[in-house]
Order: sequence, then structure tokens, then C-alpha cells
Amino acid sequence: MAKAIWNGKVVAESDRFEEVEGNIYFPPESLNREYFIDSDHASICPWKGTAGYFTLTVDGKTNPNAAWIYREPKQAAAKIKDHVAFWRGVEVQR
Repeated sequence: MAKAIWNGKVVAESDRFEEVEGNIYFPPESLNREYFIDSDHASICPWKGTAGYFTLTVDGKTNPNAAWIYREPKQAAAKIKDHVAFWRGVEVQR
């Protein structure tokens, strides 16, 4: 079981996930969508492709670009398509 917690709330939880480069990628159905807002931010990984981001909003506090997603990953990263990983103070427990 893996959980992502920010500002005292579980923002994602699943017993099924992928681990890549030390990051836990949560499947889309495991997200508590009420806390996620699409961001315009993007970054590029040479082998995974272009990542999109989400800002987390919990109890009036925001954490900009705290989660990322590969909606159209390169073939080498196909297993993390539409999965979400976290950083910027989001605690991920296993």
C-alpha cells in the first residue's frame, strides 16, 4: 500500500503503483481528485517524455506543481502513462 499525504490529507492511496527512479507513480483511480487542479507547467525528460503538472489545494493551502503526470509518455515509460507522482513536501509512504 502506498499513500501520498499533504497538509494532513491523503491525496492518493493505492496498493497498486509503479516505481520509477525512486518515485512512486499512483494510478489515476487512486487520486482524490478534489485536491488536484491542472497546472500549465510542463517539463521534459529525455526518456519519459513531457510531464504535465497539478497544483494541490487542501484546506485553503496550495502547493503549486506538486504532482506530475505523463499523459503521452515515450515507449520506454509506457507503464506510467496517466500515473501521478509527487514532490515539494508531499509525503509518500509505503
